[in-house]
Amino acid sequence: MPAVLELQDVTLFIGKGEDIHPLLADVTARFPTPHFGAIIGPSGCGKSTLLKVITGIAHGEEEGTIFWNGRNVAKEDFSPSEIGYVPQFSIVHEELTVRECVSYSMRLRVNDSAHREEAVTAVLEEVGMGEFHDRLVSVLSGGQRRRLALAIELVSKPAILLCDEVTSGLDPQSEDEIVRLLHGLSRTEGRVVLSVTHSLRHLDLYDSVMVLYQGIVAYQGPPQYLTHYFRSADAQDLYAQLEVRTPREWAQSWKKHRHEFMRAFGGQDQQKAKDLTEIRFDSIGKELETPPDLPPASKPRPEQEPEGAELPGAMSQFFTILERRIRIFSRTRAQMALQLGLIFGFPVLVAIFAWNGLPAVKNLSMGLDLDMVKQLKEAGDFLVQSSKVGSLVSGIVMFQVVLLTLMGANNSGREIASERLIFEKEKLSGMNPLSYVAGKAVFLSFLVLAQSLWMGLFVHFVCGFPGDLGPQLLFLTLVNAAMTSVCLAVSSFLGSAEQASLVSIYLVGFQLPLSGAVLALPEGVGLVVRPFIAAYWSWSGVLQTLKGERYYDIVQMVVQTALSPASLCVWVLCSHVVIGLFLTWLGCHRRSLG
Repeated sequence: MPAVLELQDVTLFIGKGEDIHPLLADVTARFPTPHFGAIIGPSGCGKSTLLKVITGIAHGEEEGTIFWNGRNVAKEDFSPSEIGYVPQFSIVHEELTVRECVSYSMRLRVNDSAHREEAVTAVLEEVGMGEFHDRLVSVLSGGQRRRLALAIELVSKPAILLCDEVTSGLDPQSEDEIVRLLHGLSRTEGRVVLSVTHSLRHLDLYDSVMVLYQGIVAYQGPPQYLTHYFRSADAQDLYAQLEVRTPREWAQSWKKHRHEFMRAFGGQDQQKAKDLTEIRFDSIGKELETPPDLPPASKPRPEQEPEGAELPGAMSQFFTILERRIRIFSRTRAQMALQLGLIFGFPVLVAIFAWNGLPAVKNLSMGLDLDMVKQLKEAGDFLVQSSKVGSLVSGIVMFQVVLLTLMGANNSGREIASERLIFEKEKLSGMNPLSYVAGKAVFLSFLVLAQSLWMGLFVHFVCGFPGDLGPQLLFLTLVNAAMTSVCLAVSSFLGSAEQASLVSIYLVGFQLPLSGAVLALPEGVGLVVRPFIAAYWSWSGVLQTLKGERYYDIVQMVVQTALSPASLCVWVLCSHVVIGLFLTWLGCHRRSLG
């Protein structure tokens, strides 16, 4: 018996309280395999929303039931390999080639390394992209991008393929090629292929057409009966005919006449019409008796079901994410140039203030042979000099710290938000969010180490900065890692790269004034905000490495904010890193495409 995708009274509400209203209302349909179905209707009628409800990524309160092969997917969800979702717009990395996109997708979805390259080649040939395998995504045409999106979904051989306006904006020839490709895919391995479209061309290629009107089903049946049902001479008049009645009237009409309407045509399509229309529903009219050929909800699952592709392990996905990120970085010249500019330019900015080394602090002579006036003048000169040197030492440390927090924000502020849709799409396909976060964290750690170590070494040797170099490098690295981690969390929660970048820059802007390095904060305010200011802990930790040097006492004479023990600084900065990564995982775990 063929597998069946069945929708029963599917309803989706959005809003809260008195503002709640349905986007979909009592959608009932049945799609036996193999099947190529069109979902059409005016803009805003719920076509794309219906696909998201089936996929499980719609936001809102849902009612009704979705069955796949007799299985209630609300209780036992689709496995990642059972269902493929192709959004309207291409969401792939522009820096990769066609083959690399498909290969990385397969590595994230299918645990089969032995035959991966052959499988990638086969998928590309299936969608007609074999000859473009080495072409960068950035130079593909619209039709080629849609084919690539289909190839990415086919790597796991899904039994259900949902396509959201994949022909939108294409020229007639490209549209014709894509529709025929989808028709062919529906006949491969007994798939259900549902395509949301505004186009009424190629209706003869579809097994069924569902017409949605303001969230309700106005028709769902064979395309050759469409014009007869809506009493229009041409399918192009369909949308105008929908406005003749209200959505509720269309729903009542279809549920009242559908069985009689389908039986009247008879002929070779009678069984197909029966398969499409004999379904359970209770939306506006009274509940109909369950047809004898439809498996009830309680029917046990078939003993033999198609086995989905086995997902790769979390470690395998981690290495795939890391490798892909490094490859993308190596091909983004602007990003590489910016990083090199920051790494080599920022330390020079710091060193300018002490290019010839830190000035020596003269001791008080304490000579008894000096008169009182000269002793007072010498003491005054000492205080002025000490103040300048202490401010210079403290300022150099804070300048390094603030620049490293700025580099940290630049590292990760856009990292996840800029590829939000790609990540959510891959998560839907079975990618482990922990593997994704780990891959990002390891890649960013390379940048953090390069930036922080070079900053510390350059300033130490060029300026002759005193103190223990090892701990200084540790505190500089930790503050960069802390800000990188926190901004990565910001990027994981916000929906756009611009928003994430803006919030990350604001976080850097708060570091200097709230650290207390320039002006001491009121004691109560300092106790409240200090735990959140990574710059304070790095600044305080680096200054603690000057113990045993005269500069340490001089700095304490100038700085009005108390310094914390070095060990406490390490623990707080490490906690910032850990909390930031945890929040990043939480942000990646909770977001969804819908």
